Amino acid sequence: MGKGDKRGHAQRPDAGTNLVGKFTQSVRRIVQDVKDEGTSSGQSKEEVIETNERLRAVRVRLEESYETAKRSLVTLMTKYADSKSVRNVFQRYNLLKAMIKEVIRLETQYWTLVDIPKQEKQETVPAFVLRACAIMEKTQKSGEGVKTSAKLAEEAENRRERIDRLENMTILQIESENTQMTNDLYRLLKKYSGLRNLIRELKTEYMNSKVYPIFPRYTILKDMIKDIMHNPDYMEVCHELGD
Repeated sequence: MGKGDKRGHAQRPDAGTNLVGKFTQSVRRIVQDVKDEGTSSGQSKEEVIETNERLRAVRVRLEESYETAKRSLVTLMTKYADSKSVRNVFQRYNLLKAMIKEVIRLETQYWTLVDIPKQEKQETVPAFVLRACAIMEKTQKSGEGVKTSAKLAEEAENRRERIDRLENMTILQIESENTQMTNDLYRLLKKYSGLRNLIRELKTEYMNSKVYPIFPRYTILKDMIKDIMHNPDYMEVCHELGD
């Protein structure tokens, strides 16, 4: 009996210590959350979640335009290489015109390629990315087909899952994720802008070449394609499709 009392007395302080320990951990966690939120930018949780959603949506839209631009230029180079086997100058001349027109046609499809503003000299990366986001959001729905109810339901479910995940994070954690997304988006904006400018310049040069007779123009068209092939903006991304 006495041994049992001793054992009971020995257990109670341990149980109390465990409770105090758990409570202390909870307090520390709350304090840490307060510290985390105290070192944030001052935005509310709703605001940082909204920024997260905006960055994610714009990235999806930009990736679509980027892949379209990249694929069109890579296809141009493939067709140009294939055209070298055509010995007839007139036939190859027509092939060169057709393959270039296929690329610059993207310029007339305003919903396919979005226009990105230039970064101002004093503009920070976050400010530039958010300004680009605002511009892209205006054209985001342009050219899209009508979505089915199943597709809309799927998108709503995916959004709920994303919001639930963010709600379980601290403001600082969400802001850290937003910073990473902003930096990733900035790099993608730079790569896309490079390809976008190449396509725009190709269209201008192609239109200007129309004033020349067939033989000098034939050479001009070849040079236009080779200039893109050796352009750093194209060379940086041309290998990605094969990855």
